Amino acid sequence: MDLPSPLAWLVDEAGASPSPEWFLAELGRRLLADGLPLLGGTLTLSVPHPIIARRIWLWRAETGAVIEALAFAAAPQSEAGRDWLTALGPIWEERIGLSQDSPMLGWAGIDNGAGRGAFAPAEADRLREVARFAAAPLAALAAREARAALLEAYLGRRSAARVQAGELARGTGETIRAALLCADLRDFTALSEVTEPHAMIATLDAWFDRVAGAVHAFGGEVLKFIGDGVLAIFPVTATSGEGDAARGDREACEAALRAVAASRAGMVHLDQIRQAQGLAPLPFGAALHFGEILWGNIGAADRLDFTAIGPAVNLVSRLEGLCKPLGRSVLISGAVAANTATALMPLGEHSLRGIAQPCAVFTLPES
Repeated sequence: MDLPSPLAWLVDEAGASPSPEWFLAELGRRLLADGLPLLGGTLTLSVPHPIIARRIWLWRAETGAVIEALAFAAAPQSEAGRDWLTALGPIWEERIGLSQDSPMLGWAGIDNGAGRGAFAPAEADRLREVARFAAAPLAALAAREARAALLEAYLGRRSAARVQAGELARGTGETIRAALLCADLRDFTALSEVTEPHAMIATLDAWFDRVAGAVHAFGGEVLKFIGDGVLAIFPVTATSGEGDAARGDREACEAALRAVAASRAGMVHLDQIRQAQGLAPLPFGAALHFGEILWGNIGAADRLDFTAIGPAVNLVSRLEGLCKPLGRSVLISGAVAANTATALMPLGEHSLRGIAQPCAVFTLPES
């Protein structure tokens, strides 16, 4: 069957599009080449994510550039795609499927000033035909984006990418250098015994928001929530030479230090809110260390966990346990101190349970 170029592409190639933004730009380019008078286009996908309700890609015909807008679950219903198209010119828009969560495809045309829409009846018919042929590749794209959103919500961005790439075999992984953050609440058991379960969940969520929010803001990734505890990493990025490697180590440690400082500031603010509500503050401990970890798949034959193990993980956990005896909310190992220009307060060397060598311990000023 001899199909117009855009329809042939939708049938034969579009399903393999590497991303929604690429799909939108390529389809728009092909429609322009086929003679449709377009100024821009939008693609909207619903995603199963705890924060993001929809992702909207906006394509401008003049430059070929695509930008992304987000519609958040807690925000009022957004019409970002339609609003953007309307600012360009008269629009044509259609939902590709029967569900309210089906993809939405829209186009803005050139206003010809003739008292009608941007698209002549024959052009509108062509766009409807494009929408019909786009249903199959868009369904594949939407399913892939939904899977990615779920994996990122539960595994974190880097780990999710590894799993999506097919790294599923138990016992496989790679050794990476990273700064590690381990944190948990003090006296959580006692607090949970006197707090109603739903209130306890809200308390944990508020605590995790402060820690995980700071981790993500400075490029780290939360690997694990364990009860009231958090394990996060700040991996060293790829480097090419010895000087670059040293810089990568410093950048990872500096990012971890900024994240733990932001976490501490966030907890100070949260404690002020809680005290104004007549609630007890939430004392916590956090530790930072730097070293090599094995990052990969560990678990049973039919239930895996993508996580980190190794001596560095053991040390940062033991170091966090020293926060309460030393009366400090943040402790930092000598390995991190050696990779930062941040002013730190030395606390001497301390023995850690299960660790052969004493650890040089530092803290943030006024910690």
